[in-house]
Amino acid sequence: MRIWKQPISVAGLAAVHVNTTVAHLGIEFLEVGDDFIKARTPVDHRTQQPYGLLHGGVSVVLAETLGSCGAALSSPPGFRAVGLDVNANHIKGATSGWVTGIARPIHLGRSTHVWQIDLRNDAGELTCVSRITMAILAPR
Repeated sequence: MRIWKQPISVAGLAAVHVNTTVAHLGIEFLEVGDDFIKARTPVDHRTQQPYGLLHGGVSVVLAETLGSCGAALSSPPGFRAVGLDVNANHIKGATSGWVTGIARPIHLGRSTHVWQIDLRNDAGELTCVSRITMAILAPR
């Protein structure tokens, strides 16, 4: 079942993130399905911590970006989606290549959404699991 209540595309997602943290970190939107959004971040000099691992904060940026976009675009036009809580469990480090995240809703309510975001390395191994809770605000 298609969950989107507003126009959504890879090109549209990329366009709204020009000159933002997402663009600075090299995050790329890859795919939009009926009930998911997929994007990836490079593991490079912009995103690594001093040990050469993908910085945990970058994993959270990727997860929060995916969950926030999902909540915003599955809400009615004029509504706003704002973050209430985000958490992440870092499972396995990544030292090169790409980490790809896929966000799917767990709960799409009138006033809150909960999204699950799983991040995987190029070998398909789970690197991080994240969950974001979003408040859905009615137009003023």
